[in-house]
Amino acid sequence: MSTEQTTNHDVYKTLLESTKAIPWKIDWQTMTFAYIGPQIETLLGWSQDSWVSAQDWASRMHPEDQAWVVDFCVSQSRSGADHEADYRALTKDGRYVWIRDVVHVIRNAAGEVESLVGFMFDISERKKTEEQLLKLQKELEELSFKDGLTGVANRRMFDSVLEIEWTTARRHGSPLSLIMFDIDYFKQYNDHYGHLQGDECLKQVATLLASSAVRARDFFARFGGEEFVLILPDTDVASAQLVAHRCRNLLFKAQIPHANSPSGQILSLSMGAGTMIPTHQEQALSFVEQVDQRLYQAKQRGRNCLVNA
Repeated sequence: MSTEQTTNHDVYKTLLESTKAIPWKIDWQTMTFAYIGPQIETLLGWSQDSWVSAQDWASRMHPEDQAWVVDFCVSQSRSGADHEADYRALTKDGRYVWIRDVVHVIRNAAGEVESLVGFMFDISERKKTEEQLLKLQKELEELSFKDGLTGVANRRMFDSVLEIEWTTARRHGSPLSLIMFDIDYFKQYNDHYGHLQGDECLKQVATLLASSAVRARDFFARFGGEEFVLILPDTDVASAQLVAHRCRNLLFKAQIPHANSPSGQILSLSMGAGTMIPTHQEQALSFVEQVDQRLYQAKQRGRNCLVNA
């Protein structure tokens, strides 16, 4: 190597080793490191000379990432395709750092894979930001299906779940039941106790009624205002009636005062219920309207009662 070539080589080496990106080179035939930048020790704690073979690279990887990353990189390299992979690298003190490996495949004159060269980048901060964004997105999605006051599912979520259960019941020819609840004389409750106490009342009622949804697919939601709704898959008329009475008893046992209620001195519910084995000729919305009409009839009959036919 000439003096000029040596100088250029030293300049390039200095430039590479002064960047945060960690350069490396692996000989394909021996699967050994021909070079790895000294920055690796700053990042992961492992000394530069401890990176002898590709096995050192693989073994210093999170167990959950190891198999797929190694298989992916080997297969891409064999096919001669440049590639990149994100994984968690083990530090000498037992922590994990997110790494992005960007790999370029070098072939010889015969077209055979000769070596791999690339850069390792520390993407921990980027991954942390991505995870925070995903968490925020999940929270926003959950909030969009959750009633802001009571914490139970909202009308939007109810519509989605009902459509799924309606389709399932139609496919299997199984009964689907629906119970709608309305707090009796809630306007008078708010007028007497104030809207803040009214909000607390809604929260308490929501918690009580939600506890009646005991099976995995039972679904409870706030329908709007002081109305709530319960979806009961695979539930016949008699079973739905039992659940409705259980809900009524739960509220009665709570003994929530309602001094201005014409129905009595404690909070009560009007309920409408319905059961149907859906067919292709019927729509879920029509079923909801039918049960809502029964809820209206319960209120017309003096409230504090159930209408299910």
